[in-house]
Amino acid sequence: MGFVVAIDGPAASGKGTIAARLGAMLDLPVLDTGLLYRAVGALVLRRGGDLGDEDDARGAADAVDVALLADDTLRGDEAAEAASRVAVHPAVRQALLAFQRNFAAREPGAILDGRDIGTVVVPEAPAKLFVTASAATRARRRWSELAARGSESSYEAILADIRRRDERDSDRAAAPLAAAPDAVLLDTTQLTIDGAFDAARRIVEAARARWEQSLRA
Repeated sequence: MGFVVAIDGPAASGKGTIAARLGAMLDLPVLDTGLLYRAVGALVLRRGGDLGDEDDARGAADAVDVALLADDTLRGDEAAEAASRVAVHPAVRQALLAFQRNFAAREPGAILDGRDIGTVVVPEAPAKLFVTASAATRARRRWSELAARGSESSYEAILADIRRRDERDSDRAAAPLAAAPDAVLLDTTQLTIDGAFDAARRIVEAARARWEQSLRA
């Protein structure tokens, strides 16, 4: 395995933007694993299935491929809610695990962001971050993002949705949202995106230096 950066955290914490910018800086491929679960949820709905039915969700997970991740509709609220609902199914998480681990095994490395990257997908990753922010801050960020796209969603509705998703992601039995014991906590509540990226960059550069030193030992 090359140099892998595992970035976990709740919705709208800034981890996706940080991952993308780290990928550009390090010239490493980036996988937003949340899109995998959004694609599964979208497929279940497209097929007229039940998001709460594990067999329906597993069938969709088996059909997911990288080409589906380019669908812009996966960035919407419906796909986000569907993703959170299918992610509770152990069979779905198991079906997508190999996909994520194969991506992480690329040389010279990769960056993955999600909910359980550092705890389940690649616990051996040389660099681990847990990116978070207050629910209110994350709701404001999501509201601004959606408003820029023309959405009329209210801040209050978005905040309620984020709190609901946090509870579901943290309480699920299969790979709940949690920081790995050796992950560096990065709270972006009071940070701009540039400030958050700079903090992440310094964390990752220090981890890379330690990793390279271990290879020479």
